[in-house]
Amino acid sequence: MHIGQLIKQKVEERQKTVVWLARELSCCRSNVYKIYEKSSIDTDILFRLSQILDYDFFSVYTEEVRKKKCSQ
Repeated sequence: MHIGQLIKQKVEERQKTVVWLARELSCCRSNVYKIYEKSSIDTDILFRLSQILDYDFFSVYTEEVRKKKCSQ
């Protein structure tokens, strides 16, 4: 799972822009593009993104843990 790509996908699904997300995060557009490139992300930022985009990104990680546990 690539968390940055998932975040980008959710932004696009909500028909929002990079400018909008940057404003919501109080950062510049270049930082949003950097987030999109990340394969891992700080939990504080992930929490804020979960609130902003109304999507539980942590559940994706929980599902990964469950899948790995079941495959053992």
